[in-house]
Amino acid sequence: MAAEYLRILGDLKKRIYKGVYFLQGDEPYYIDLISDYIEDNVLTEAEKSFNQVVIYGDDSDPGTIINTSRRFPMMSSQQVVIVKEAQYLKGIDDLVNYIKHPLESTILVICYKYKKLDRRTSLYKAMEKDRRVELFLSEKLRDYKVPAWIEGYLAEHNIEAEKNVPMILSEYLGADLGRIVNELDKLLISIPAGTRRITAEDVEEKIGISKEFNNFELQNALGRRDIEKAGRIVHHFEHNQKDNPFVVTTATLFTFFRKLLIFHFTKDKSKNNVASVLGINPFFVNDYALAARNYDARKCIGIISLLREFDVKSKGVGNSSSTDGELIKELIYKILY
Repeated sequence: MAAEYLRILGDLKKRIYKGVYFLQGDEPYYIDLISDYIEDNVLTEAEKSFNQVVIYGDDSDPGTIINTSRRFPMMSSQQVVIVKEAQYLKGIDDLVNYIKHPLESTILVICYKYKKLDRRTSLYKAMEKDRRVELFLSEKLRDYKVPAWIEGYLAEHNIEAEKNVPMILSEYLGADLGRIVNELDKLLISIPAGTRRITAEDVEEKIGISKEFNNFELQNALGRRDIEKAGRIVHHFEHNQKDNPFVVTTATLFTFFRKLLIFHFTKDKSKNNVASVLGINPFFVNDYALAARNYDARKCIGIISLLREFDVKSKGVGNSSSTDGELIKELIYKILY
């Protein structure tokens, strides 16, 4: 996905344009980047007044979009038509009439966010076969790929991250790239000029994520069976439930013990192979090897079952009185003992 985005952006910077850009998928970040670049850079400010139109899907129809796209530019060689929120456009398949016979002087950008167009539709089939169309799919980044993505984003800004930082950020911010970039940009702006390394202290100070009391540190404490540290973190979670939602904690631990179970059944336990199989940075392979000595496969299966049970309890099933704080204490106790 990132490679496709870079290819499209590279062509745009060279002023190599397609007639239609159909940008779809459940990750809006790359859709916005491509659309914004076209909106900001294809036409000059003087040309935009007459030749750039933004249309919203929930306030328009295919006929209007087609008629607008068929207009000839004024005092310019091109016009740009951007359809935002196209996922709300009724009868979008009718755009196939324009796709088959586009106007060469028009660049039509269709932003179809949070979903994918049905591949069986005539519109999709027409775009798929047409070289004049850029059909771009922006899929949600898998959770395990987020830390590496964060490292890459920081590297683009010549910043190195302390080993725990990408994991802490991904655990706290999730896989929403727009939110991640927003927080990273605030962090980059706030650090002193000339800084080339971001630490957990920077993250705690500038973003407000505790470097000690977070799900990543809880995971590590459990993996090492560091009962004292796990207890301190759970105590903090119990008294700061808003900042440490139980559902996020159970999801994080579920992912950890599921990967730990996979580790047990992976024959080739070389660092690079384990990192590839588990989808983790090779640096963290030793952490899984240590955790595997503390939790055999049978225990991992039991803990995964336990996590499912407590996740259901947190939603009120079979639990009428326990708070999330009480549940996290009971859960971690059962995992450790």
